[in-house]
Amino acid sequence: MISILSQVARRTFLKNTGVSLGSMALTSLLSQTNQAAQDATVPHWHGVLDPPHFTPRAKRIIWLYMAGGMTHIDTFDNKPKLTELHGKEMPESVTKGQQIAQLQGRKLNCFAPQHPFRKWGQSGQSIAAIWPMLGEKCADDLCIVRSLHTDAINHDPAHTFMNTGTMIAGRPAMGSWLLYGLGTESESLPGFVVMVSTGKFGQKQPIAARQWHSGFLPGQFQGVEFRSTGDPVLYVGNPKGVTNQQQRDVVDAVQKLNGLANNRYDDPEIATRISQYELAFRMQSSVPDLMDVSNEPDHIFDLYGTKGGDGSFASNCLLARRLAERGTRFIQLYHRDWDHHGAVKDHSAGTAKEVDQGVAALITDLKQRGMLQDTIIVFGSEFGRTPMAQGDGRDHHLAGFTMWFAGGGFKPGFSYGATDELGYHAVENRVSVHDIHATLLHQMGIHHTQFTYKFQGLDSKLTGVEEANVVQELLS
Repeated sequence: MISILSQVARRTFLKNTGVSLGSMALTSLLSQTNQAAQDATVPHWHGVLDPPHFTPRAKRIIWLYMAGGMTHIDTFDNKPKLTELHGKEMPESVTKGQQIAQLQGRKLNCFAPQHPFRKWGQSGQSIAAIWPMLGEKCADDLCIVRSLHTDAINHDPAHTFMNTGTMIAGRPAMGSWLLYGLGTESESLPGFVVMVSTGKFGQKQPIAARQWHSGFLPGQFQGVEFRSTGDPVLYVGNPKGVTNQQQRDVVDAVQKLNGLANNRYDDPEIATRISQYELAFRMQSSVPDLMDVSNEPDHIFDLYGTKGGDGSFASNCLLARRLAERGTRFIQLYHRDWDHHGAVKDHSAGTAKEVDQGVAALITDLKQRGMLQDTIIVFGSEFGRTPMAQGDGRDHHLAGFTMWFAGGGFKPGFSYGATDELGYHAVENRVSVHDIHATLLHQMGIHHTQFTYKFQGLDSKLTGVEEANVVQELLS
């Protein structure tokens, strides 16, 4: 009998019972082949680093990802010298021998910052006027780094490098590393959640699901994308006429079949599916509760400028706070409108307006709840934009750009590093993508050189084989 039961296909069983768990509620979680077996008897993953290497300053990360390459020169890195040279040919001494994304053989003209800058807050942070709410409410909470550089000049490899620490596709995202290492505080929601929003300006930057993939880590650690409108996860509700107890009975039966198959074949994919089927069932009650914002007070809706459920970046920021409250370890919000090859003045102003209130609201909301101190907010893009132009837009730029951080032990009201006077090269206190990863891991209680996973005979890690340093100057 056991031999027969172990051969019963799970899909056949579910079809014949007439009960669906929303394709088990999370197809994206269940379809990945694992590289290492997990103990299926453990109902809640607490991480391989239990406890962490040292006392963490933060419990979670919310990464606000401005996809498409936010123009640092028009937002957070004012360059008066570039204004003086506006319209004049870019000095060849700056661009000679450099990897540039613009058309070869055509004149490259200096292109001034397109928006005025102001000094905001008691700290006097220099931020463009297109960020009125962020500047007015949160300048003194920001730790701005203006000396980032990266290795990739095209979008997809730059996204991959920013998320995984390498341009090689198929490696684990940072959220997957954290979930594997530290686990999650939530037993009924994924520990790594992604949401994507789109506005009205710029080219719509495509975001591939491999940006939140678990790579060579077990599949249970990959990110789960929540849709911004409608049901965040398809088929998360019970089918009509099916009770929670009936769903529980189905899951228990499927788990027994999975267990029989796992005992026979010792298949790591089956082991992961056992744990993820259970999570899928728990999500049938936890996700509707997460999405039901009706109990939020009016002043919170006013703060974010949304009542939720409209697919906006601000709505996703509100959900990010609710996920953070419920124990999700890593939350990543993509806004896809920062690809400004043309009309950069209007598009950067428009896209900033789509983002400004939500960002300021999230920082303010976390701060008033006492959560900012143990939540790291990351804000930035895969690369920057050129200080020269061949029209009225800017192109891809890897040699210098800006990111900022808030909360989680980062110095508030602080600026670090600089690009040259034209905003081309990061020249002062240069910071690499690997340095950022090392610093974020450090704040989560992880020593980046000691956090590895054996893959193809190597001790692989998020920060790769190149030198990476924790940027202590950014930390309070």
